[in-house]
This record gives sequence, structure tokens and C-alpha cells, in this order.
Amino acid sequence: MTTLKIGDKAPNFEAKDNAGNTVKLADYAGKKLVLFFYPKASTPGCTNEACDLRDNYQSFLAKGYDVLGVSADSAKRQQNWIHKHELPFPLLADEDKAVIEAFGVWGPKKFMGKEYDGIHRTTFVIDGKGIIEDIITKVKTKTHAAQILD
Repeated sequence: MTTLKIGDKAPNFEAKDNAGNTVKLADYAGKKLVLFFYPKASTPGCTNEACDLRDNYQSFLAKGYDVLGVSADSAKRQQNWIHKHELPFPLLADEDKAVIEAFGVWGPKKFMGKEYDGIHRTTFVIDGKGIIEDIITKVKTKTHAAQILD
């Protein structure tokens, strides 16, 4: 789906997170960033993915990674999801889809025979210089941390 490739410079982004803070790519300069895009907060697959990342969060930190999630959900919905599942990382409320479109993860999808536009579950691993190190398009929601860390 995305036209970005490993070795490309990650698109600069700026968006509000669940707490209303402005978050931008530059905030992560010098650190590795796991930027995961998911279709909708509080849905089963997205919850499995976020909870797997939560359960392995200390391993990410130990290896120098920050974790940041992105969907088009409202800040309130993101905050409720964080609270319910004790997620330790921020979630961007990209309601205007600026970040989603910059990374090329918005487009046609099929579910139960219906076609619609939505977010393609995709994770980008970005190095401290803003270069994309890895792109995971076949996300295994229950074991996603292992896909990134191994």
C-alpha cells in the first residue's frame, strides 16, 4: 500500500496526541521510533496489537525504541483506550489523516465482501536520523512486538 521504502527519509509529521500534546518526528531525533498505524481504537485486532506492544514495552525501551501509535480516532477515544488497557505510549489522534496520508497507509480495503477506504495496519521502524529501517505490512496483531524486536 505505502510507496515508502526502507532507506527513505520518514515524512515529517506533526499532530496532537491523546492528551492534546503536539508530537512531531523531530521529537524523536536520536532515538529509534516504532510508529504503528492501526484502523480503530478499541477493536479486537487493534487491542491485541496495542496490548502486545504494551506487554513488551520495557524491551522496546531497553533497545532504545520509543513507541507511537496513530489512527484517525478522536483524542477522547484514544485516551479512553489508553486508560482501559493501561497503554504506556502516546497515540496520535490524526482525525484529518495528515500523518496517515503522509505515510501512505490510507486506501481501499475489503472486509466481509464490502469495499471501503480505511487505514492499512502498517508499522514503520524509524532510526534516530529519521530514516525508515523497516516497514511491516503483514502485522501479526498478537505477536507484533516479536516482528519488530527479533
